[in-house]
Amino acid sequence: MMAMDLETLLRVPHVEPDTGFDVSPDGEQVAFSWNRTGRWEVYVAPLDGRAELQQQKTTGPGAKFAPRWSPDGCRLAYALDLDGGEAYDLWVCDLTTGQHLNLTPDTPDALQPNFDWSPDGRQVAILSDRAGRFDTYVLPATGGQAQPVLSTPYPDWEVRWSPDARWLAVVTEAQGQDRWTFIVPLAGGEPRLVGDESGPLCAQGSRWSPDGCRLAFASDRHGRFDIGLYELASGEITWLTEGGADHEQPAWSPDGRRLAYTVGHGPLNEVAVRDLATGRTATYRVAAGVHYRPRFTLDGVHLLFAFDNPARPTDLWRLSLADGSLHQLTHSLPPDLCDALFVLPEQVRYPSLDGTPVPALLYRPARTDGPPPAVVYIHGGPNWLTQVTWDPLIQHMVGRGWAVLAPNYRGSTGYGRAWQYASRFDLGGCDTEDVVAGADYLVREGLADPARIAVTGRSWGGYLTMTALTGYPDRWAVGSAVVPFLNWFTAHANSRADLQHWDRENFGDPEQDRDLYRERSPFFFLERIAAPVQMIGGAHDVRCPASESLQACARLRELGKEYDLVLYPDEGH
Repeated sequence: MMAMDLETLLRVPHVEPDTGFDVSPDGEQVAFSWNRTGRWEVYVAPLDGRAELQQQKTTGPGAKFAPRWSPDGCRLAYALDLDGGEAYDLWVCDLTTGQHLNLTPDTPDALQPNFDWSPDGRQVAILSDRAGRFDTYVLPATGGQAQPVLSTPYPDWEVRWSPDARWLAVVTEAQGQDRWTFIVPLAGGEPRLVGDESGPLCAQGSRWSPDGCRLAFASDRHGRFDIGLYELASGEITWLTEGGADHEQPAWSPDGRRLAYTVGHGPLNEVAVRDLATGRTATYRVAAGVHYRPRFTLDGVHLLFAFDNPARPTDLWRLSLADGSLHQLTHSLPPDLCDALFVLPEQVRYPSLDGTPVPALLYRPARTDGPPPAVVYIHGGPNWLTQVTWDPLIQHMVGRGWAVLAPNYRGSTGYGRAWQYASRFDLGGCDTEDVVAGADYLVREGLADPARIAVTGRSWGGYLTMTALTGYPDRWAVGSAVVPFLNWFTAHANSRADLQHWDRENFGDPEQDRDLYRERSPFFFLERIAAPVQMIGGAHDVRCPASESLQACARLRELGKEYDLVLYPDEGH
């Protein structure tokens, strides 16, 4: 197997799945964000799949995400990140005139790319940190003064307007790693929390029923994410699913009789549709991989979602609920790569340094003469997981004859609440051990040459790359930390308020827990590094600022260590 050119693979476009897509009010079109030109732009495509009618609706500098139709279908709102700094402005495109209006010009505050139109199209609910923390505001749809509607000690993450315009459902980043849902009365009065007699529930992905009487949400109250229904009038909660998997991303059918959601089994998932009257549930998938954000079409006949796997970049798909047939709406993979031999992983488990079984994905190269080089490939987050998804770098590395092991270390999502919380207040400890044990597993099983094992990761994966290199230097031939942080003190001090909130909830206070902050900061132990190390940063990164890599490389230079620094002046995280 010949290695596919990395630049060619990185230039393969894909639809952006995380900020979602939106179906037009007339049910004829879908709006989405796509980097087909090399820049993230907003596109509109007919739901019948006619590719020749796809239209690019935005141009110019910056990345455009999260397109949302106005209720009358005449405008498209979207979030624009001009320089990778994640500050975002909210823009509206008039689809009749083609004019674009910035609703938040000359504002120093950051917005989350999660917003929602009011049912009458006169206002937009936004999340802004203008008061020092992400709070919820209501903004006129023509621009102007935003009015605050919710401020709590917790940073807000997502907002949804009720169909009757009386309420907002606001998902916040609350205690620990839980997200809570506040129901905010817009006519005045105290907000209420989705919860039960024991207190607030972890409730995320909250979506209003078409009649506005219920809220569907995902909660891991019982150990795995299940779908619950909250009755607005009584506060009663009904559970639709019962463990065994992670049920997330609920979406209502237009008539309110069915719910669609994803069903996750570790690194794989599928789409489910449940009849609320009969309880009958059907599941669907394109192939082994990951399905994102299912949505019903206006007539309830089809389901839309995004899908990807190691052989398919993320694209939009349409599923017929009548016969289960699938139709691909966007086509990101270039024709000359359609017959390429992409490698699919196998799921494995290996013992960590303390014996705890660690789930991971193993990509095996084609047959080699003797144990091959290998890479331990660490995901970010840490509340994330390595899934069976499109990843150009992995395919390139495997094509070069390297084995790739991607551990879902303690702290990862996808394996239950206990696994996700296992690293809380032990960050940089047990998760580092899980990563290092991955190298031992590769050697023990004859899957890698012990003298040629590299470690790399991005964001939190970059941090764990550095804890592995400083804590267990004998395991590694080389390391590459992409947008890492290395010093808990400076990383915390230079972070946004929402990121500082997460640090305090999951690691402690930099003053009260000063010893732990220092112990888990690889910056203070760089003299232990025994392998060449590369650091890659973005000058506009607000999550892991480039100053983290710069100060580390300055120290490595003082120590006479071999290092390489790549700093992209116009990039973010």
